[in-house]
Amino acid sequence: MADVAKLNQVTKGFRDGEQYHQVLQAVDLQINRGDTVALTGPSGSGKSTLLNLIAGFEMPDSGEILLNQASTSHWQDKDWSHFRRHSLGVVFQQFNLLTPLNVKDNIAFPLSLTAQPWSAWCDYLVEKLGLLPLLHRQVEALSGGQQQRVAIARALAHKPTLLLADEPTGNLDDVSGKQVMALLCELAQESQTSILMVTHSEECAAFMQKRWHLSQGTVAIYEK
Repeated sequence: MADVAKLNQVTKGFRDGEQYHQVLQAVDLQINRGDTVALTGPSGSGKSTLLNLIAGFEMPDSGEILLNQASTSHWQDKDWSHFRRHSLGVVFQQFNLLTPLNVKDNIAFPLSLTAQPWSAWCDYLVEKLGLLPLLHRQVEALSGGQQQRVAIARALAHKPTLLLADEPTGNLDDVSGKQVMALLCELAQESQTSILMVTHSEECAAFMQKRWHLSQGTVAIYEK
């Protein structure tokens, strides 16, 4: 099965004055089409850094990142922008919705970046996520659970090959969190979108097919 993201010997650290803090040490990973992966680990272990490297928000110190089987080693800003607009979806813990826009315009925003029209798939997302009565409501008037559903619809509207999720249920109660996770997995499966999700929740991790644990700069892969 084709991989959508692959890390070869990726190392990353940060300098604090004269001190160098190692975050990732020669990490090898592969995410295949349709994979759903939970990434767990203690706070400060580099989980968000790993997501940021795959999204191109940060660059590795060494090693190679391949996305949709293309090496990113010599990518320029325009290459990263193209990847994010066409192939990447992101769901943040803080939702990061565009508050001047209503629900429908938030969902359509990634489509507008590539001049794609609202599609039957968008109608399906809206229906499955229970957002149809809310399409013309301002997002700041929604509950946390409703805002997270809008964020999921926005992230999947363009059928990305890869979805990165950073604590997507961190601000939700247990019941809402489980509902959101079930919908996220169902919709990702239908669009054949791979998921890499950072979580501290054992219940959320259980929704994923695979489990990785990041600690002391290395990733342990657990078979379910």
